[in-house]
Amino acid sequence: MVSRRAMRAPEMLRWLAAAAALVALLAAAPAAGFYLPGVAPTDFGKGDSLPVKVNKLTSVKTQLPYAYYSLPFCKPETIVDSAENLGEVLRGDRIENSPYVFQMREPKMCQIVCKLTVGEKEAKELKEKIEDEYRVNMILDNLPLVVSVLRQDKNIAYQGGYHVGVKGQYTGSKEEKYFIHNHLSFLVKYHKDDDSELSRIVGFEVKPYSIKHQLDDKWDGVNTRLSTCDPHANKLVTSSDSPQEVEAGKEIIFTYDVHFEESDIKWASRWDTYLLMTDDQIHWFSIVNSLMIVLFLSGMVAMIMLRTLYRDISRYNQLETQEEAQEETGWKLVHGDVFRPPTNSDLLCVYVGTGVQFFGMLLVTMIFAVLGFLSPSNRGGLMTAMLLVWVLMGLLAGYASSRLYKMFKGSEWKRITMRTAFLFPGIAFVIFFILNALIWGEKSSGAVPFTTMFALVLLWFGISVPLVFVGSYLGFKKPALEPPVKTNKIPRQIPEQAWYMNPIFTILIGGILPFGAVFIELFFILTSIWLHQFYYIFGFLFLVFVILIITCAEITVVLCYFQLCSEDYMWWWRSYLTSGSSALYLFLYAAFYFFTKLQITKLVSGILYFGYMLLASLAFFVLTGTIGFCACFWFTRLIYSSVKID
Repeated sequence: MVSRRAMRAPEMLRWLAAAAALVALLAAAPAAGFYLPGVAPTDFGKGDSLPVKVNKLTSVKTQLPYAYYSLPFCKPETIVDSAENLGEVLRGDRIENSPYVFQMREPKMCQIVCKLTVGEKEAKELKEKIEDEYRVNMILDNLPLVVSVLRQDKNIAYQGGYHVGVKGQYTGSKEEKYFIHNHLSFLVKYHKDDDSELSRIVGFEVKPYSIKHQLDDKWDGVNTRLSTCDPHANKLVTSSDSPQEVEAGKEIIFTYDVHFEESDIKWASRWDTYLLMTDDQIHWFSIVNSLMIVLFLSGMVAMIMLRTLYRDISRYNQLETQEEAQEETGWKLVHGDVFRPPTNSDLLCVYVGTGVQFFGMLLVTMIFAVLGFLSPSNRGGLMTAMLLVWVLMGLLAGYASSRLYKMFKGSEWKRITMRTAFLFPGIAFVIFFILNALIWGEKSSGAVPFTTMFALVLLWFGISVPLVFVGSYLGFKKPALEPPVKTNKIPRQIPEQAWYMNPIFTILIGGILPFGAVFIELFFILTSIWLHQFYYIFGFLFLVFVILIITCAEITVVLCYFQLCSEDYMWWWRSYLTSGSSALYLFLYAAFYFFTKLQITKLVSGILYFGYMLLASLAFFVLTGTIGFCACFWFTRLIYSSVKID
């Protein structure tokens, strides 16, 4: 399997060309579009060939995808890999052709695919996959295969893919056996054009069965007559009363049926079935409720801040006598130290630049997702777009870090640029490389091939790093930002602070509100990633993103104001850590989600989960910290430029 997964150099070049084309397309595409060009409807006439493609095997218990043909399933004469974009490869998708071929609107009954004899190794692999509840994923006309399930409220829900098999017991026996689903009853739903005989596929469902097939006569390939499944004798598979057991040395005959059903669902609405797999009412109500609470708190904070600040500034500007000036207290007292460069100012510049890069990436990606360009039908499109936009946003990262660095009187702009270009991407690449090595050790299709890794490094060094240097050069050429007040040569002594103004306490308190703005949405995002469900409510996600920005900014400004009023002028790093501490709560919530919602038992799978969530938490820390810092930076410049300093 390694040789087939290894990708050739021309494919890598095609990715890079496709990447450039996608960026140009996203920039030029009109806002009215809801599907990327290329994801267009296909019309099928009666009898037209409908090739079924197979995708990875997935399990929520292991989170390790495997290629379809890693198990002893029937294979076509030649296995052909479908062209995959960068996002699909990183997701572990392995889309290949299959021996299942339908003819449009021509039902088939009891079609034999092949007969296989299971060896010791194959039987062991099948039992392991059945034990871990692996599901088989297939695709027809870009629609994933689903299994319909009747819920307790009598409504029908859909689950992606069907189980490889089931574990059970024979009647009267306590010994557990493993049974494979070797008969598939497919249902293809189509929408027929009123003016022609052409049809479009709008649904792809399956009912899997385990059946121990019996031969009517000797084996004659796909033309063999079966006594257990014979449409001529009106014997069809409708149950798994005599299931096919998985045992070494036993033969398994794979069969399938195909049914066609006309549907009123139009092609443009065919994904609605997949996007409504879960109950949305709780989702929508919770998000709206969360947004209302956060908006109310934000309004209260803004009102208090505006009234208090207005009173402070009016009082400071009305001081006339020397006696009044000597009795002055509050944030005006530290005006000579408030813009003193902090310790480790270089690192702060790097973090702020990286945070600006994240902010730009999320903003642009979410805008295009809201407009419908990154719908689930464009498989892997979201991840591809995020990677490409991240690379292009290196320009903003270099610009922001160098502007701040120059304000701190820094002169070695190339050094700060290198750190901006390599610090966070380097950490991410090391974590990703270690996790990828673990996946490779498990022989999973989720392991990123070497050529894909090389393409990622090429995007990093060939596009991102040069853009960071360009942005840094442009930012350093600009005149330095001048503080509104002069900085004293001798630092002022900071008085002893009250217990509630302790840096650790205020930082931990400051992260609660931003986390509260996103934690409900975070539940659904984690569910979509780790329980393999579709995430599609990008409109609400964008709204939550806006609320996150507001809450990060306001809670940081409020705590910064209290800090300055306590005559503590070391606000630079604290402002970054105040809102950035929400990442700690995000990671703790991810751990809570792991132990309460997931059924992961393998050590490697647990390492993968916490490794990726650590990376996500680091990214969230950089993003929220930068938002809080920028808000606080704007706030301090605003208030100190508003008072008269003698």
